[in-house]
Amino acid sequence: MVLVLIKQRTHIGALVALLLAAVNLRLAVTSIGPVLTEIRAGLGMSATTAGLLTSVPVLCFASIGLAAPRLARRFGAARVILGGLALLTVGLVVRPYTGAPAPFLLFSAVALAGIALVNVLLPSIVKDRFPDRVGTVTGLYSVALNIGATTAAAATVPLTGAFGDDWRLGLACWALAAVVALPSWLLMARSRSATRQPRDQTHSPVRVSRHPVAWALAVYFGMQSTSAYVIIGWLPQIYRDAGLSASLAGLLFAVTSLLGVPLSFLLSAYAGRLRSQSGIAVALGLFGIAGWTGLWWSPAAAPWLWATLLGVVNAAFPLALTMIALRGRTPATVVRLSAFAQSVGYLFAIPGPIVVGLLHEISHGWRIPLSLMIALMLPQLIAGYFAGRNRQL
Repeated sequence: MVLVLIKQRTHIGALVALLLAAVNLRLAVTSIGPVLTEIRAGLGMSATTAGLLTSVPVLCFASIGLAAPRLARRFGAARVILGGLALLTVGLVVRPYTGAPAPFLLFSAVALAGIALVNVLLPSIVKDRFPDRVGTVTGLYSVALNIGATTAAAATVPLTGAFGDDWRLGLACWALAAVVALPSWLLMARSRSATRQPRDQTHSPVRVSRHPVAWALAVYFGMQSTSAYVIIGWLPQIYRDAGLSASLAGLLFAVTSLLGVPLSFLLSAYAGRLRSQSGIAVALGLFGIAGWTGLWWSPAAAPWLWATLLGVVNAAFPLALTMIALRGRTPATVVRLSAFAQSVGYLFAIPGPIVVGLLHEISHGWRIPLSLMIALMLPQLIAGYFAGRNRQL
């Protein structure tokens, strides 16, 4: 009985740590879009550089994520996640006060490097601690992620106003969320399981790069990341350029994240019970085509509908995480598969936000960039179909 209680407490502690870490996985990104105009004015940032800013997340996730399995083997996954949260805290505190575009990008990269490590390793924690509830727990931490993203998107402008229209304070205050998550991961890092993890749980002889399912997951992850980061980086600006107010644009952007709260849990829990997730991936792709096409036609014609459709397609992210955990037979394989799918996927996604910003600057409008986004939903749909088939590494 005592052992059962200890096990339950351990699982509760692990779940709390997972949720607190997940809340932080998009704060550094979604807090930027609503005040991007003010950031560009304050730092003298061009539209192309702003496009680069929206690509910094995928660049960091692609490059730093590849190092996560090696770091986990050496130090333990929990300790690496703890270090990632510390990097995130430093980056969030420093970047608003750098005073120029280049150092702002640099400390954004510091924060995002921390997120990259956490991104890759959380699915392995889920597979290890909750092997029989992968879909449900992935859904729960996806919900936490979306709550954090939504809160940052909706509250950054009001917070900036409360701080005397100081966008620097409006951005820096989100470091508090990372600080709150640190103690739970300090406890996880000091546990015995953390010391065993480098050998027992992160070594795998599987070469995931040789498996078609790994490449399908990578392409799917890359295409959904391209869509997500264009939404994060440019959707509020698209609405503002269509004549909507900054507050309404921020609220519409928040809707796309808010929908992810129930959808992330319901979709992940449901997908975890299915042998194949292909049908869900295809359906999400169709929602994406409809949402981007609506924005292409007229952003102001039905802004709430377009925001809703794009909010649904954002559920592709928790679906991708669920499929990564389900396609690997062991936690060790999931670490490698997660690192491969996310890192290669983010490499595919790097050009997207930059190209969208460049096309907008050249064309002085949004129709050409949005045409690109409509076209990119097709490879996402196809890759999702193949990634969702009932296969394991």
